[in-house]
Amino acid sequence: MLPHPLLELLARTLETLHQPCPDDPILDCPPSTRSILPSRPAALIQLAHAKIHSYPFSKVPVSWRRLFTDASIGQAIRVVNDEVEAIERAGSVEDADGNNIVKREGGRGDWVQEAVRLLDMAVIMAGAPEREEIIEELLSALQIYVEQRDDGPPRKKRRMEGNMVPTDGNNVPEIRRQIPIRTALSMEAFEKHLKTGLPLVIQGALSHWPALHERPWSSLAYLIDKTFGGRRLIPVEIGRSYTDAGWGQSIITFKDFLSDYLLRDPADTGDIDIGYLAQHDLFTQIPSLRNDISIPDYCYTNPPPPASGTPLGDKELQPKLDEPLLNAWFGPAGTVSPLHTDPYHNILCQVVGKKYVRLYSPSENEKLYPKGMEGGGVDMSNTSEVDVEGEGVLDERFPLFREAVYVETILNEGECLYIPVGWWHYVRSLTVSFSVSCWWN
Repeated sequence: MLPHPLLELLARTLETLHQPCPDDPILDCPPSTRSILPSRPAALIQLAHAKIHSYPFSKVPVSWRRLFTDASIGQAIRVVNDEVEAIERAGSVEDADGNNIVKREGGRGDWVQEAVRLLDMAVIMAGAPEREEIIEELLSALQIYVEQRDDGPPRKKRRMEGNMVPTDGNNVPEIRRQIPIRTALSMEAFEKHLKTGLPLVIQGALSHWPALHERPWSSLAYLIDKTFGGRRLIPVEIGRSYTDAGWGQSIITFKDFLSDYLLRDPADTGDIDIGYLAQHDLFTQIPSLRNDISIPDYCYTNPPPPASGTPLGDKELQPKLDEPLLNAWFGPAGTVSPLHTDPYHNILCQVVGKKYVRLYSPSENEKLYPKGMEGGGVDMSNTSEVDVEGEGVLDERFPLFREAVYVETILNEGECLYIPVGWWHYVRSLTVSFSVSCWWN
């Protein structure tokens, strides 16, 4: 019997891992460490994990990130190879008891989830340097293999297939200071607007995105399929806002994120925090979702730098980006991005649901009470101490805040918002919401 194509892919991938190129960053790891990659990948995952956490993430040597990545790929291949070989030898879809052969008796339990976990952690924890395409190829081949041999989707998935993301909402604020709105703005008109340094809502710029139409992100069935039956891991912020006490982070499966945070029964009043997939590079992790959107042409203009005399204008400029930075924001109603500034210009694109957005000019900085240095030497000066929609002590603790001038909008599906660099912005989801931010400079 000829080997299954998936087994052939696993073998080719192992050969790539075990024969690094002369300039491969993994060669900076000690030879004694690299030598056990074929035989003890699980041990090297633990070693590389410890090394990664001994540095600030921005300063982790690429060699240790690559070791974590290659060891994770190697261990995932071990898991998949053992199970697929056994399944192919069995030669049938069901075992003697009529059980699904993908979860065969005597196997590793949910080996598919374990393999997905290993590969996703390589991306989330280490950035998978120079291995993104390999990981995507392995996950795609594994998903095809499982779906070909699966006797049907789990019942939980079946219940979701006919559903759309719920976008009912309440607690919608009255808009008194509307940000100007333009429709189908040309590049020439946008470049002219950039010189004003003011925010702008743009309608009609996303109408060609498949995520809004033929491959809708509002479809639970579509999102479940794109995340390998909901098995893919995502980093989730737990809590209403990163400035709240008790805020934390967790890495969970996409299906658990949906069931625990997005699809909760409204009658469930249990003590469960809000969960938010926030500022995550989801499109590097799951490239097929990247095909559902396109970077707005506006992000290829040359915008002005932060104005001198403003907080960002007095700091060293960010290096010029080669390409706009894309991040995903997906969560239930009530998620909050507290009042803060970003070091880039931003086109915030609303794909599902709606958000309330409030903006303050950099000239209002002194009335917004920026934080300072916090524990561990973390510079939080880009975040305000003020809970914008909070009640009670605003006048006592922040007397100047009431005087700060702002503009605001309800950002609806299919609209995008231009946020100039250095502008303070506060964002609250009014419904289940899926947004994409596009940073550029």
